[in-house]
Amino acid sequence: MLVIGLTGGIASGKSTVAALFADRYGVPVIDADVITRELTAPGQTAYHAIVAHFGNDILLPNHTLNRTKLRQCIFNDAASKKNGLNLYCTH
Repeated sequence: MLVIGLTGGIASGKSTVAALFADRYGVPVIDADVITRELTAPGQTAYHAIVAHFGNDILLPNHTLNRTKLRQCIFNDAASKKNGLNLYCTH
């Protein structure tokens, strides 16, 4: 079985190409973004780990993750990008 990974930057057309493969050629598509959202939904183990690590300030009023704030905490911190870890979020 041939496995193809589709990667690219934000808004580079990954979803469009994946939909084309699925619709036109019947290729099964596994969307990591969808899986990630399921794994980080309230009540899930990953959700609890993220909240334990970053605190309740990383949550929206409806108790879902504030993904914009979480991105800022991780990607705007050079040490986090290098080490894959941010000890706390001050944003």
